[in-house]
Amino acid sequence: MTAMPQPRTDTTPARLAADTSRPAARTWAVLLAACAGQFLVVLDVSVVNVALPSMRADLGLSAVGLQWVLNAYSIAFAGFMLLGGRAADIFGRKRTFLVGLGLFTAASVAGGLATEGWQLLAARAAQGLGAAVLAPATLTIVTGAVPPGPARTRAIATWSAVGAGGGAAGGLVGGVLTDLLSWRWVLLINVPVGVLVLVGAALWIRESRVESGRRLDLPGAVLVTAGLAAVAYGIVQTEEAGWGEPATLWPLLGGAALLVAFVAVEARTRAPLMPLKVFRSRAVTAANVSMLVNGSASFAMWFFMTVYAQNVLGYTPLEAGLALVPSSLAVILGSKLAPRLMATTGARNLAVIGTLVAATGFGWQSLMDAHGTYVTTILGPGVLMMAGMGLAITPLASLATSGAAPGDAGLVSGLVNTSRTMGGALGLAVLSTVAASRTAGGTGPEALTAGYALAFRTGAGVLLAGAVLMLLWLPRRAPVTPGPDGPLPDPASVPHTGGK
Repeated sequence: MTAMPQPRTDTTPARLAADTSRPAARTWAVLLAACAGQFLVVLDVSVVNVALPSMRADLGLSAVGLQWVLNAYSIAFAGFMLLGGRAADIFGRKRTFLVGLGLFTAASVAGGLATEGWQLLAARAAQGLGAAVLAPATLTIVTGAVPPGPARTRAIATWSAVGAGGGAAGGLVGGVLTDLLSWRWVLLINVPVGVLVLVGAALWIRESRVESGRRLDLPGAVLVTAGLAAVAYGIVQTEEAGWGEPATLWPLLGGAALLVAFVAVEARTRAPLMPLKVFRSRAVTAANVSMLVNGSASFAMWFFMTVYAQNVLGYTPLEAGLALVPSSLAVILGSKLAPRLMATTGARNLAVIGTLVAATGFGWQSLMDAHGTYVTTILGPGVLMMAGMGLAITPLASLATSGAAPGDAGLVSGLVNTSRTMGGALGLAVLSTVAASRTAGGTGPEALTAGYALAFRTGAGVLLAGAVLMLLWLPRRAPVTPGPDGPLPDPASVPHTGGK
């Protein structure tokens, strides 16, 4: 990773403008490698959706086994994220990035060549573990490659846009590969891309770590990983067993107990996996909770839009993916516009505005019917929902990372990704239950549409509550990022001085 300039005591606007100029070509190469890694791990959350019927026919998977093609990845991803973030701080960001991407790529080979259902599920779990190690390192590399100021804010915006684009592109990429080749290429496509990124990262990224002699907190790692995995397992069980059944309650209660034990251990150990002091930063805590709330709606949006297009409007998988391309472009555009708007509105206000825009799109989508047109039931509300999400993600990620000490950068990056992933898993499970309660077992277009519409109305309410939460809790003024020679200004607080 390119070395960060030593912080200066001179923080005048002229000095800041000089320190935050356009990044060099090598820096952009580092950002390209980091963002490509982030794109891959987010893409694989949703890329297999349209390939599930083909997987079932080829490998003889049961309905429950088919569900775990998705869940094995998401549970491992969410459960090991904090461990991956702390590993990046202790063992080195470049090393962690390479290890995570190597494991992710190797697991993609195993999944693409699987001949039995259990082999596919094991490969998906290994993919999730690799993603959990890789994802926190990507954001840490991005924030470390660019000095504080508008350039770093734009770099975070690029990372946010690429991540959002990965989730948005899952349906389209999966549909194209499944229709033109086979379901195996949904996984095998990661291999050539992963190898290219590995080579680029090995050449361009320079190593950095926290030189504090800390060791990995294994008891804490076991507790938080088991706790998050148990909670995630309980959440996904709601789709099959419901919220009040023992199959759901026991994992949820057990996971909550493990997380309480984790907090108790972290408060006493000398080298904690997650120092509780990071939550003293109002920006870190509020931004992560806000990210969880927004993630709970945005992840569910892609799922319900896809199934509505296929199950109600009769689109093929490829047509459904193509139908959501404008929404994918909207979230990328919103993320790229965010740095310019942050310079005038402030990070908190832009996060609130973006969330309100997304809530408006969710409200519009809730008016859907079984005979809707593409423009009014997919294009218009989809663009509005995703443009708003794009505007909100960048300021929230900027606030969360700028409020952390340098030694906790990987940890806070892991928290950001964990918040989004866990929020997405929780939101999808809750909104799926809401939709199922409305359809009451009906499978006709009208019944399904009524369930989907109720899910979008509920999502709109969640986002409105999130906007109020952000307005009251996010700091009015951007925090300062502590450095060895004194505080440095937060990226969002430095005036825009030109450049893209």
